[in-house]
Amino acid sequence: MNFHILTIFPEIINDGVNHSILKRAIENNYISVNAVNIRDFSKNKHKKVDDYPYGGGAGMVMTPQPIYDAYLSVKENLKSKSSQKSQTKVVYMTPQGKVFNQNTAQSFSEEEDLIILCGHYEGIDERVIEEIVTDEVSIGDFILTGGELPALVMIDSISRLISGVLGSEESFIDESFHDNLLEYPQYTRPPEFLGREVPEVLLSGHHKKIEEWRYSQKLKKTSEKRPDLLL
Repeated sequence: MNFHILTIFPEIINDGVNHSILKRAIENNYISVNAVNIRDFSKNKHKKVDDYPYGGGAGMVMTPQPIYDAYLSVKENLKSKSSQKSQTKVVYMTPQGKVFNQNTAQSFSEEEDLIILCGHYEGIDERVIEEIVTDEVSIGDFILTGGELPALVMIDSISRLISGVLGSEESFIDESFHDNLLEYPQYTRPPEFLGREVPEVLLSGHHKKIEEWRYSQKLKKTSEKRPDLLL
């Protein structure tokens, strides 16, 4: 899968994916992450990408031309036959968007190319949103300085679902939110710590009983911590 990030801070994206699982996924060609610097497409001699908002108000707004031209550059470089304008999703990271969840991650993971637009300042000119954005996504009901951190969160979550990235499909099948249930408790050595012992069933070697126990614990944890998921 190929991620194309439109941003004025490409170093945040590049630094964020240069560690752990994402780094290995890039090195093994399971994913690619292309941080496109919107400033490179500014026609302003000072490479400005923002201006005062019409109608007044605090802060600055990102201008549409550099964003649109950065988008066109990505589209022109897409080699996949399926990456036509009407088919390639452009995701704008915004607190006004639909809240990102595991189902969204699963849906996006089925794309071959995903363009992610990161805003800054007081937002971006509405006209470029109307022209190129297919999905508006938020990672929660709070405000951040820009879209780069939410983009990295989304890239991490989506990448885990791509075949080969984690090495084993079981690594994400039993995680929280799969089938709308939280993950069961995990234990490792030693068998006793601070007077707390590992549940006996996990030491039994009886796979069917372990599977039944884990499922019951998933239901218990979800009921106690996130009952809304069971509705």
